[in-house]
Amino acid sequence: MTQQHMDPDWLVFHPNPKKPDFQLPKGAVDAHCHVFGPSPEFPFAPERKYTPCNAGKEKLFELRDHLGFTRNVIVQATCHGKDNRAMMDACRASGGLARGVASVGADITK
Repeated sequence: MTQQHMDPDWLVFHPNPKKPDFQLPKGAVDAHCHVFGPSPEFPFAPERKYTPCNAGKEKLFELRDHLGFTRNVIVQATCHGKDNRAMMDACRASGGLARGVASVGADITK
């Protein structure tokens, strides 16, 4: 895993996760994960409650592989508000290994 360095303004994360002490079952799914940005391409929502570090699809897939998962369920991060583009981009780039959970506003009726 490539090491990330935390900026004092970022939401705290574990910069160097270790591999599990056991092997995950074949086909294991990370059932709730997020992509964050990268903010130059997928800006964070002005109304967000937190600002994470940029951790786009490449970081997510690297972590998935490092931990031994086969698939992901990528849940829309609230820091992106109702703009699902980062999550959808990651799902498209996953080669069929990810599904997504979108967030929509009350104004969406169909």
